[in-house]
Amino acid sequence: MPEAVETIHVVIEGRVQGVWYRGWTCEQAGELGLCGWVRNRRDGTVEAVFSGAPQSVAEMLRRCHDGPPAARVTDVRSAPADDPGLAVFETRSTL
Repeated sequence: MPEAVETIHVVIEGRVQGVWYRGWTCEQAGELGLCGWVRNRRDGTVEAVFSGAPQSVAEMLRRCHDGPPAARVTDVRSAPADDPGLAVFETRSTL
């Protein structure tokens, strides 16, 4: 029986650019075995899609509320999303 896969789209607000948030996200997602992507947005937020085992997705969402040490997260919004169809977790260009 195949394992369940959950995918969410996340937008992180606060001081989350210029503090290594994207690199940290890639490390954390890799540690949790997640696929997807992360990028900065011109509005100052960080956007990501996480896909994988439901418990790993939930743990990544929890970690996003803290972020790396220099980050100051003020809000994390998430919503269900379509599987990105990626086999890895990647950093994308700013949108």
